[in-house]
Amino acid sequence: MTNALIIFTRNPELGKCKTRLAKAIGDEEALKIYKHLLQHTANVAKKVDAERFVFYSENIQQNDIWDNGFFTKQLQEGNDLGERMENAFETLFSKKFKKIIIVGSDLLDLDTNIIKTAFEKLDKNDAVIGPSEDGGYYLLGMKSPNQNVFKNKKWGTETVLEQTKKDFIGKSLYVLETLNDIDFLEDLKPYKEFDYLF
Repeated sequence: MTNALIIFTRNPELGKCKTRLAKAIGDEEALKIYKHLLQHTANVAKKVDAERFVFYSENIQQNDIWDNGFFTKQLQEGNDLGERMENAFETLFSKKFKKIIIVGSDLLDLDTNIIKTAFEKLDKNDAVIGPSEDGGYYLLGMKSPNQNVFKNKKWGTETVLEQTKKDFIGKSLYVLETLNDIDFLEDLKPYKEFDYLF
């Protein structure tokens, strides 16, 4: 297998995930929604033709939704999101994977076809990126290391996507469709399963 799919996840702990959403709906409801998002991501990832790696934020969990039969479990390492992603990519490039894609775990719009398309676009492009509506990205894929991508970014702000695109000047970068990621209460409005919150 030459394709690797990385999923970055926060350990689902009360008061520690979806903190911006929690300000509107409380910690318990935010945790419930985050677990729903994680389950969606796991279901999508299981159908992707790649080796799948889940990188946990705090500690590696056993007997959770990330079934050991589908996912290899790792721990994120680094001081900020950029360092943690860089280390994850470096780890898998060192294992001789040819195409590596990372996705976030808080998108209900993410589906298997989007990830499949991203891997296919890497056949003819150096990199692929999936913009999110908040100015960041939900997916990043590369065929070779590019350390600039992970440095000098204000993570979690609306500048990340444009800054990252500049790191691929001189290379071919394919841009996927823009998706909505879930950070605030209004981000849940398009989804019927969350009608009860409004």
